[in-house]
Amino acid sequence: MNLTGIHHVTAISANAPQNRRFYVETLGMRMVKKTVNQDDTSAYHLFYADGAGSPGTDLTFFDWPAPPAKRGTHSITRTSLRVADETSLDWWRERLTAAGVAVSDIRAINGRAAIDFEDPEGQRLTLIADGGAIPFVAWDRSSVPAEHQIRGLGPVTISVPKLERTELVLGKLLGLERIADYRDAAHATGDIHVFKIGDGGPAAELHVAVEPDLPQAREGAGGVHHLALRTPTFGEYDEWAERLRATGYPNSGPVDRFYFRSLYLREPNGILIEIASDGPGFATDEPAETMGEKLSLPPFLEPKRRQIEANLKPL
Repeated sequence: MNLTGIHHVTAISANAPQNRRFYVETLGMRMVKKTVNQDDTSAYHLFYADGAGSPGTDLTFFDWPAPPAKRGTHSITRTSLRVADETSLDWWRERLTAAGVAVSDIRAINGRAAIDFEDPEGQRLTLIADGGAIPFVAWDRSSVPAEHQIRGLGPVTISVPKLERTELVLGKLLGLERIADYRDAAHATGDIHVFKIGDGGPAAELHVAVEPDLPQAREGAGGVHHLALRTPTFGEYDEWAERLRATGYPNSGPVDRFYFRSLYLREPNGILIEIASDGPGFATDEPAETMGEKLSLPPFLEPKRRQIEANLKPL
């Protein structure tokens, strides 16, 4: 029973139309699901991914009218997105600069070539070269050529004031293994510790920055709401639910999100971590060819469609 990588990252936007333009038109990602926050149906939940909406490629957003996030510790601070190689990073530097996006020079992050930039609301993003070996599904309607498309999620960075209690939860409870440490003055004020998820690699790492001198973050637009880790089967998902119950660690218990099944817990600094199943996937309620083009609702919300649609802003 092992977690196998990053499943998705869910962030917050206060401007859904601008958010869609940036991630679809500028970054060339496919909006594979347009739905609502199941706990707050007044808000969109938008999913951007590869051409098939593959697990491990989803960057998602809740559309909440929130003030800008306050940066600090006790938070998820940076999301990386994988591209093939340094040739793609050069291509992206030109594209982002032409779009008016400030972008860093190519540099190494824990041995991998990368560039940093932010979305229009200040969401901190990194494009990182993964060597092109991890499969993904190109989107044939993207404005980005297939060889340069975003291939999925890379390492995610969280910030905590102390490592010990977080490491205990990541290692003893979730089975992550600490494999390396590095420093990166551009990303963190202290040491960054690399935890591999399952077999590890660029799609299966959590980076933990220890930053005791930072203020505590405040959630808001341009910040990240939670991180989800992958479990491949419903059987293993059930085993994780039982493990969390048996240990007594506070958690949500099983939650069926229709497109995947979820378990939620917080590490000792309050950072929300989800365990999510790979299936059944986004094509479970609409054709794969037209995913994301219309508002999708899970069956338990379908009777409220008219009311929900009336409360949503057009994209």
